[in-house]
Amino acid sequence: MLRTRAWVRRLVPLALPALWGGVAILWKLTCPIAQQEGTATRIATSAVFFTVGTGLVLGIRCGLVKELKQVRAVAQAAQQVLLRPLPPRLDGLSVAAGQLSVARGAAVGGDLYEAVATPYGVRIVIGDVRGHGLAALGAVAAVLGSFREAAHDEPELGGVGRRLERALGRHLRERAREEHPASGGWDPDSPSAEEFVTVLLLEIRRDGAVMALNCGHPWPYRLGGAGAEPVAAAEPLPPLGAFPLPDELPVQRCVTLLPGEALFLYTDGAEDARDASGRFFGLQDVLTEALREAPVHPAALIHRVHSALLRHTGGRLTDDVALMVVRNDRSRVPAQSADPGLRRTRPAPSNR
Repeated sequence: MLRTRAWVRRLVPLALPALWGGVAILWKLTCPIAQQEGTATRIATSAVFFTVGTGLVLGIRCGLVKELKQVRAVAQAAQQVLLRPLPPRLDGLSVAAGQLSVARGAAVGGDLYEAVATPYGVRIVIGDVRGHGLAALGAVAAVLGSFREAAHDEPELGGVGRRLERALGRHLRERAREEHPASGGWDPDSPSAEEFVTVLLLEIRRDGAVMALNCGHPWPYRLGGAGAEPVAAAEPLPPLGAFPLPDELPVQRCVTLLPGEALFLYTDGAEDARDASGRFFGLQDVLTEALREAPVHPAALIHRVHSALLRHTGGRLTDDVALMVVRNDRSRVPAQSADPGLRRTRPAPSNR
């Protein structure tokens, strides 16, 4: 019933051109004037059929344009639910993010990011699925869905990482069964088993301490008075899905984010982008130049880097790019006495 109604809606724009076509054919077959030979008759016949053909083309085009608008509206709504816009402020932090997808017309590709305020601090994830475009959305959905729950439930950042690993593993197994249904309940060998996700998990605490768990992802840049400096930390773990995580996860304190300082997170599509002559995009140089001029708002910095990236590549990206800026806008807490019960009191005046 629903399919019948859908076909009826598609055929409605063609009703008037079809009627015109029927009249034109009937006129050609039955009208004595149309059966006469001559230049005037040929011109009249051509005009009638040209009008009918134009009406048919316009009717089909209007139907397709309307259907395309509906499909785009549904796709945009789904993309915003999957990779929803981040709030501009989270627990005293200014946050901004953006993405450029290789797939034309897509707002979401193979990159992912999210930031949530939890009782343990502001927790952030940024990642990159192997491959790009719409084919990677399944893994993006699995990782983001798991993070949005685990970030609130797990007291330790390592627990969040293990939850993401399990969610990605389930996704890969389900995808393998769909690609090879003849294997039954077993987990078959499949190209999807080669899919992996680089992930960087951050936890920014109230005192500015930044805890990190890195699984194959580029370390961020620290933006401060000295410009843009790469965060120096330990060697990352392998990406999720490539190898099982070790029993002991090396969650480390990578930096302390002072008031006014920021972190610039990105996926490797930014630094790997090349121009027509093969030169890599100078991400650190762009960030340093932006910081020299004036303090830059996170959203403005994202826009500036996006514009520079598109200029460098001529708009021809070969990989998805995701960027995020997190700035510490909290006020510096003044030093407190070791014993809050002690108070400095003015000595009482003597009665002598």
